[in-house]
Amino acid sequence: MAGAARRADSASALPLPLGAQAQRRPAPDRNSQGAAAAHPANNPAPDPRPGAAACGRPRIPARPVERHARRLACRPPNRRPHGPEGFFPSIQYARIVALFEKLGYPDKVASLLARLCVNRTPNGAWRDRKVAEAVTWSERQALKSPHLPQGSPCSPALANLCAYRLDIRLTALAQSLGASYSRYADDLVFSGDHDFARAAERFHIQVAAIALEEGFRVNTRKTRLMREGTRQQVTGVVINRHPNIARDEYDKLKATLTNCVRHGPASQNREGRTDFRAYLAGRISYVNMVNANRATRLQRLADAIVWS
Repeated sequence: MAGAARRADSASALPLPLGAQAQRRPAPDRNSQGAAAAHPANNPAPDPRPGAAACGRPRIPARPVERHARRLACRPPNRRPHGPEGFFPSIQYARIVALFEKLGYPDKVASLLARLCVNRTPNGAWRDRKVAEAVTWSERQALKSPHLPQGSPCSPALANLCAYRLDIRLTALAQSLGASYSRYADDLVFSGDHDFARAAERFHIQVAAIALEEGFRVNTRKTRLMREGTRQQVTGVVINRHPNIARDEYDKLKATLTNCVRHGPASQNREGRTDFRAYLAGRISYVNMVNANRATRLQRLADAIVWS
């Protein structure tokens, strides 16, 4: 869908963040006729591996941020992103049990596997007032219940499988308007031309309705329309023409490294990080993932720092 001729048109991207679970899907009845159809031998589950499906087809996106950004940079320039509200906590234990049962596992095995994959926030954590006030009531209820924990190696694949129907339906909806759809975790992004931009508000309502039907909720507060000519930033990466680091973020990191060279790293470690050197190396590695040329200049400054 990309190209010089197509890029001359305005495009619209609608990033939608998914939020707290709106409804729970009941576990399938293993005694019903549909149980046989749900068995892996009769109805294979979508491949949860990164890059399992090609761009432009219904897929389970579990790719790194940089690859997601590069795919978006090749699409029409106007975008609409939505911000998610507790994506992993919204996927509760009952839904994971139902997923394993649909994959053909016996009830007891599905329950045991689900218990290995979920976690819940201990009640003692809510005694800290700052922690309790940092989340909404609905988010707190989701965190108190067994849910997919963020950071677990199995959470992205299971979340992608749970969101498979959502991806299929949103892909079809986007294609009906000549737009394209992609998702990275809980960030949904729709890219299209002028016609899509004009229909973006109505389109947003349809997306929210589909998300509710599939057990998710769109966080409308983080939904925005990014038109051509403005900075388009998704998952922290600027994607107007090619993936890039935001200018202010790059300048801030460059200034930190420069001051480390001139005044010593201790003067810049204002947050008291235990391994400030590893922290800076990680920030540079992130820049290198998105824009290697900029990372090279930052690495030269890092190599000039004198670590005592």
